[in-house]
Amino acid sequence: MSTFKDLTVYKKAFSLAMEIFKISKSFPKEERYSLTDQVRRCSRSVCANLAEGYRKRQYPAHFVSKISDSDMENSETQVWLDFAFACEYIDEKTYTDKIEHSIEIGKLLNHMINNPEKYK
Repeated sequence: MSTFKDLTVYKKAFSLAMEIFKISKSFPKEERYSLTDQVRRCSRSVCANLAEGYRKRQYPAHFVSKISDSDMENSETQVWLDFAFACEYIDEKTYTDKIEHSIEIGKLLNHMINNPEKYK
């Protein structure tokens, strides 16, 4: 029997969250409680909401709601990456790579939202 950890989108989201954790270690100390904390929290929430939604997949409306929450957190991750780039805490290559990774995750989440019956 498969678990949420077997989902491609979960693997990609977990990988992105870990990459963000690593790059955010170099953010200035004054950003600890704002940018650093926020970008780590929302990137991890993508995974947490996926796990919750997957366990409720027998209830399509609840499943879609939780996956939608995951998508929302993924979008918030992009906003914090925008700030990190604008503040020059990450370079353009890192920014582009993480945003592209997030966009790919968003596409996979939207597939789940639009096709909940495929995840029963």
